[in-house]
This record gives sequence, C-alpha cells and structure tokens, in this order.
Amino acid sequence: MTALVTGGTKGIGHAVVEELASLGAAVHTCSRNEAELSTCLRRWSEKGYRGVTGSVCDVSSPEQREKLLKDISSVFNGKLNILVNNAGTLTWKPTTEYSDEDTKFMWATNFDSAYHLCQLAHPLLKQSGSANIVFMSSVSGVIAVPYCSPYAATKGALNQLTKNLACEWAKDNIRANSVAPWLTKTSLVEPALDESLLEGIRTRTPLGRIAAPEDVSSVVAFLCMPAASYITGQTIIVDGGLSVNGFFFY
Repeated sequence: MTALVTGGTKGIGHAVVEELASLGAAVHTCSRNEAELSTCLRRWSEKGYRGVTGSVCDVSSPEQREKLLKDISSVFNGKLNILVNNAGTLTWKPTTEYSDEDTKFMWATNFDSAYHLCQLAHPLLKQSGSANIVFMSSVSGVIAVPYCSPYAATKGALNQLTKNLACEWAKDNIRANSVAPWLTKTSLVEPALDESLLEGIRTRTPLGRIAAPEDVSSVVAFLCMPAASYITGQTIIVDGGLSVNGFFFY
C-alpha cells in the first residue's frame, strides 16, 4: 500500500503519516520547510517507520506539484493507492479585512493544490487497481464559523469536489471522501486558542473538548481501508457533535 500525504510534518498531517505507516503503508510526505521535514524523517526512522520518505514542496506552486508527482511516480513505480490532500492554510479575520492576496493564497494552497494533485495523480491511482483520495476539509465548510469566510469557501469547494470525483472516477476503482474536523489542537489554530474561545468550544460542543490530531487521523486511515470500500463521495464530520447541536449549552 502506497500513500502520498501532503503537509505531513505537523498537526493532522503528521498524525496521518504515522497512522498509515503503522498500518504498513509506504508513505511519502512533503513540506515547504526542509529542516522540519528532515527532523520528522529522522524521528520516524527512529520510531521504526522505515517506509516513510519525503521531499520539499510548496503545494501552492503548480511547478512544484508537478515535480512532486514525478518523484512519487518514481518512488512508487507508477502506482499510488492513497492520496491525502492535507496541506492547508488559515488566517483568522473578519471578512472585510481579508486582502486579495490573503484570499488568493488560501485558494491556491487549500483548493487549487488538491484539485491539481488529483489530476496529476489520477494515472497512478488508476494504475494501482484500488485507490482512495481523502480531502482534509473542515466543519467550517459545512456550517458557518466566524472569522474564516474564504477558508470556509475553500473547504466547501473540496466537499463538492469529493462528490464529483467519487462519481466520475468510480469506474477507475478510485474512491473519494473528505474529512471535516472542528478545531483541532495544531500549530495552525493554537495561536487563536485563548480562554474565551476554549470556553465557547466547551459550551457549544457536546463532547466538550477540542479535537486531537489523532481523532482525525484515525478516520482518514479508516477511509483508506478495505472495511470502507463501499464509502465514497462522503464528507465525514469529526466535530464532537458541534454541527448537530441546537440550543444545548453544557
């Protein structure tokens, strides 16, 4: 089993790499930060994850995405079982304060990269005979969450892309699903986690806590397993009950 996980050196992506590697997958990941990537690769090797490799890539760059897939084709002999489009970026602001550059960068990183990587990876996924695409979405792509409107739009677009690819590529034995977490304790969101926000999470989320990366990575891994072979085109929400909560306060 071979897998490409973008943005796998920290947060949810890091947990996904370890989850898939622990199941015996040969995993390739990428990061913009060469030093961070080297550190992770060394630690994974020390943990016994011998099948984990990596390369430097800024997924917001079309040219670097193309090089990444050429490398993947070489490393995995032209076949890829799993593509996890995890890399993403988020800036918290009121809608009126986003610049055009802010919005363009978020679309390039969160949506354009995933769309293009799917196009580039399609021959490798098809060649594997049985393949899975998992998009890292967000609960903000399903319900309204404040101060992240362009981010939410990119995630909503990924949820729709999931449905289209699930139908279009089913004939190639490629499944596509997305995973939509609520706030997860990662370096991307930790700067915003002040006490008032944490209290809001506790009172509006039935399970009463913020997610850990492993809460999300286990769902990603499940979607890549034979046990999930009849699941495609779905957005799996991992939010502690937030999106189904009505007027309950805890």
